Amino acid sequence: IGFDKETDIALIKIDAANLPYAKLGDSDKLEQGEWVLALGSPFGLQQTMTAGIVSATGRDLGAQGGQFTSFIQTDASINPGNSGGPLINLRGEVIGINTAIFSRTGGNIGIGFAIPINLVKELLPQLRGKGKVTRGYLGVLIQKVTPEIAESLGMEKASGALVANVSKDGPADKAGVKVGDVIVEF
Repeated sequence: IGFDKETDIALIKIDAANLPYAKLGDSDKLEQGEWVLALGSPFGLQQTMTAGIVSATGRDLGAQGGQFTSFIQTDASINPGNSGGPLINLRGEVIGINTAIFSRTGGNIGIGFAIPINLVKELLPQLRGKGKVTRGYLGVLIQKVTPEIAESLGMEKASGALVANVSKDGPADKAGVKVGDVIVEF
């Protein structure tokens, strides 16, 4: 029905009735150290389950993660073939979709990542209705306002986002946003 390239999430339609399904949990309630299970078919080995803990939430993978920057990190073994499988809490609820590993060899070294299920829930209406996800575009490159930057700009405290670049003819440019502006509220 739809696909979002940024998160690698797809919505498919299966013409069947009375299929069993897993309950979707609340990934915002995840805590570091919580036990989770990763399901999938690593290396073609079907119906595999591994256990681990939530190592971190809100993990930014930089360029490897695209624009999406809020992964669940887990030490539950996720290998090639686990992508698309569920990450499940101990209540049997899906709290993430397994999507990536950090590896220098191509195999699991204890650092796996999942898309939080609450993000997937947010995308579903757009995937169902339009077949794609449309995101807002401001047209700026920002950086964190550090204490040093705040001091150099005469700010009382380090807060907000410093505009480092403005896309020519983008929405921010048309609105008058300039390089060096600090966005303090959105």
